Amino acid sequence: MIRVSFNITTDHKIASFKMTGHADSGEYGQDIVCAAVSVLAISTVNGLERVVHSKPAIKKNEDEGGYLEVTHLDLRHDSQILLETFLNGLLDIQDRYHEYIRVKMYEI
Repeated sequence: MIRVSFNITTDHKIASFKMTGHADSGEYGQDIVCAAVSVLAISTVNGLERVVHSKPAIKKNEDEGGYLEVTHLDLRHDSQILLETFLNGLLDIQDRYHEYIRVKMYEI
């Protein structure tokens, strides 16, 4: 199962997120849940860096996969739009494929 946790500030801004695990909803290369989550995550991080020009801290495990932690997120409006879109996309996937992904939010 993919587990995603978001740290949300008291004024409802996304400060960081962490993703762990694998969906295992299909064979390697055929796992649509993994593919969807990966595309959303990569697009969001690329957008933060290339479009909004912020510099989040990124930790990932490329060898084993299944781990991405993004901290020091920009709290400005443009960054938060990308991050909220990412969160909403993950929640939509969770609604449809709840046995493969869990999204949680924690107030910090």
